Amino acid sequence: MSSHIPLFPLNTVLFPGGRLSLRIFEARYVDMVRRCMRESAGFGVVLIREGVEAGGPAQTFAVGTLARIIDFDQLDQGLLGITAVGERRFHVVGREVQKDGLNTGTVEWLTDRDAAEPLPDFTPYAHLLEHLLPELGDLYAGVTPRFDDAAWVVARLIEILPLPLADKQLCLELDDPAKRLELLRSIVKITARPQDGEEPGPASLS
Repeated sequence: MSSHIPLFPLNTVLFPGGRLSLRIFEARYVDMVRRCMRESAGFGVVLIREGVEAGGPAQTFAVGTLARIIDFDQLDQGLLGITAVGERRFHVVGREVQKDGLNTGTVEWLTDRDAAEPLPDFTPYAHLLEHLLPELGDLYAGVTPRFDDAAWVVARLIEILPLPLADKQLCLELDDPAKRLELLRSIVKITARPQDGEEPGPASLS
């Protein structure tokens, strides 16, 4: 089943369940946000492959995530601030550009496969995330953590750690949570496992 949605090219990768904070000033995106709010609809977040976020055209990757606005604020100098949450992954199968320059796409919805086998122990990564989330300010303040859910833990770490965007996009495109965890293990090394009451050991990026 396919749908037609507005697309927002960004230099970021959003996963289902993740949070996104944006400051919007371009008329085409302000209009898009107002329409989404009026119609209780979402917009597609897609990573830029080539181009820029503002002003000019941008080529994007085909796999992205639907974002739904959960809060907004009128800022100074005509800026519009929004907070959105990622909902569903999609694959863009057709693209159009409206007269106002807004990108739109026909998308097919993607779902994660259930892991064929139980996921390997992800406890060190859950401890790392538990340590990092409070340092992110208000963005994740209203999120109910699921530290016992490996898929949720891996997605949040991929979002918030300073990983190359290409690695984040690759993880988003994977349908198997076990393969995402395997990729995360290959690029984020945790040197020591914490004991009860201790902070997690240092993490390093490969």
